[in-house]
Amino acid sequence: MKAKSSAQRHSVEMDGVNLTLKELISYKQQSLRWLPPAKSLWSQMLGQHQSSALGRGMDFAEVRQYQPGDDIRSIDWRVTARTGKTHTKLYTEEREKPVMLYIDLSESMRFGSTFMLKSVLASHMAALVSWLSTANNDRVGAVIDLGTQLIDVKPSARNSGPLKVIQQLVNEHSKLLQKELLQNGSTKNDVNTDNLNSMTDGLTALNRLCPKGSEIIIISDFSRFNAHSSETHNTQTEQEILLTRLSRHNRIRLVHVGDPLESGHTQFRGVERVSNRNQTQWFDFSSSKNRKKLKIKFDRHQASLEKRCRQLGMSYHYLSTDQALVDQVTG
Repeated sequence: MKAKSSAQRHSVEMDGVNLTLKELISYKQQSLRWLPPAKSLWSQMLGQHQSSALGRGMDFAEVRQYQPGDDIRSIDWRVTARTGKTHTKLYTEEREKPVMLYIDLSESMRFGSTFMLKSVLASHMAALVSWLSTANNDRVGAVIDLGTQLIDVKPSARNSGPLKVIQQLVNEHSKLLQKELLQNGSTKNDVNTDNLNSMTDGLTALNRLCPKGSEIIIISDFSRFNAHSSETHNTQTEQEILLTRLSRHNRIRLVHVGDPLESGHTQFRGVERVSNRNQTQWFDFSSSKNRKKLKIKFDRHQASLEKRCRQLGMSYHYLSTDQALVDQVTG
C-alpha cells in the first residue's frame, strides 16, 4: 500500500498516502491556468460546455429566417437548402450545469508502487475538477464509493461545493487507511473487504442523482467495472446498460487511474504476495514472462475501456501514480 517518494513532490507538502485539506485546496489556485480563454486539458479530456466556434456559454434555442446583422457563422445550411431561404440558428445563454464526480476509493484504489496511491491521485483529480467547475460557475457534487458504501454529496455552488467534496474525501480516506491498519494487524490480508463488488450501485446512484445535462466525471481504476471485451458478446452487462443510460442525456468523462506495476513496469525483481481482491498469491517479478502477462492483461483492460468510450461518445484519459497530477495535465 505504501507509495515511495522518489519523485519530486507537489509544491504543497504531501506524502502520497495520506490526504490533507491543504493539498486539495491548493488546486483552487492551480485551476486558474485552465480558465478561458486559455486552451487546456478541458478541450481534450474534460471538454467545454460548448464548441468555441459557437461561443462558450450558449445553448441552441430555435431556427428562424435570416435577418440583417445575424452572425453568418450561425446560418443553418441544411434548413436553408431545404426551404430555399436563408435561416439562422438562435442561442440562449447557457444555464448553470451540475458537475457530478464519481470518486472510487475502494480497496483496489488504495494501492501505489511509486509516487502515490491511486486513491490519492483520484482525489487530486476530483479537487482540480471541482475548483475549475466552480470557477466556471457550475455546481459541484459527488458520489464517493468506499467499496463498502456510497456517500452522496449534493451539488452546491461556489466554494461550498468543492469544500464539501474534498472534506468528505479527506475524512473517508483517513478512516479507510486506519481500518486497513487495524485489519492488517489482526487478520490475514487476503480477504476482500469490499461489499460493493462492482460499480453497479455507484452507476445506479449517478442515474438517480444526476439531472439531464449534467457533466459526469468518473474517476476509478475500473477494476470493478464488468464489461464485455470480446466481439462475440452481443448483450450488455448491467453496468454497461447503466453507463449507456447515463450517456444519453449527459456528458461523461472517464478518468482511468492506474499504477505502473499493474502493467508490469517495476524495478522490483523479487517475489511478493499480491492480491486482485478475490485471491492472493505469490508473484515472481523477476520473471519477464510474468511481467509480460501483467502488461497484456492491463492493455486489454485499457483497450476495453477506450472502446466503450468511443461507442458511447465519452472521453477517456489515463492518469498514472508515477507522476504528480499537474505534471500529467499540463504537458
